Amino acid sequence: MVTILTDADIRARLRPGDAVAWMREAVLAAHAGRLHTPPRVSTELGGGRLVFTTGALEGEWYGYRSYDSFDTDPGQQVVVLHDWGSGEVRGIAVGNELGPRRVGAIGGVAFDALADPTATTLALIGTGTQAFTQLWAIGAVRRLSSVRVFGRDRERRIAFARRASGDLGLPVTAVESARDAVEGADVVVLATNSPVPVIEPAWVKDGAFVTTLGPKQVGRAEFGAELVDRADLVVTDSVAQTAAYDPPFVLAGTPQQERLMSLGAAIADNVTGRTVLFCSVGLAGTEAYLLAKLLS
Repeated sequence: MVTILTDADIRARLRPGDAVAWMREAVLAAHAGRLHTPPRVSTELGGGRLVFTTGALEGEWYGYRSYDSFDTDPGQQVVVLHDWGSGEVRGIAVGNELGPRRVGAIGGVAFDALADPTATTLALIGTGTQAFTQLWAIGAVRRLSSVRVFGRDRERRIAFARRASGDLGLPVTAVESARDAVEGADVVVLATNSPVPVIEPAWVKDGAFVTTLGPKQVGRAEFGAELVDRADLVVTDSVAQTAAYDPPFVLAGTPQQERLMSLGAAIADNVTGRTVLFCSVGLAGTEAYLLAKLLS
């Protein structure tokens, strides 16, 4: 029998602490070459694209996630896990919870490994699903003393702060500007769809840990090169994915591109920096990794 998990199952079964621990395993397995994580691929279907992220844990399983760019709301994603030896389908996750929560968990891994151990204040720019799952995971890694959230829509940011406070037990406050959120914060999370920078680098304090989840391609990025200049360490979960972007990754062809390090390498080699920029691009195979753990 094939096990099928729904969004309700994911919400009930996937605890943030477990998700972060499992994603740390996955990141290190990818660095060691045991978890195969090729860049995502897509196919044009006229009114939209069908996108696949694939992965395989050597000798154990292989699988993929598929999602589309059609004008559907909310639509659904599918994660499928196959047994390595028999090829039989072991499990399927249908819905929109698993993908964002694994992104949040990877953000939690990066925060845990690279942020200042004393960091407890967080600025959040964005009020969508990715913003929520970052708090869901980071809050499991460290007790946060305050979270300031800003989004362009005042009602949405107030509603987000209320939901995050209630569901996650975090002290979340909606503020009136991105600057109000960012200045003085130990951690800055950018989780927007903006094609232009949403913060000024001067607002970011020295020693901060910054995560960017939104657009990061040439001509369309939620942060600018000046923010990269501020960082002592620039890290991503998938260097291969940054090289496969079309249009190119925002650092492509710049001296800053050579500074980009994989999260797995940073953890394995215990690399640290005072001010850190983490570019979350989506490490392939990690959705299937989470599903495999949930089915074990």
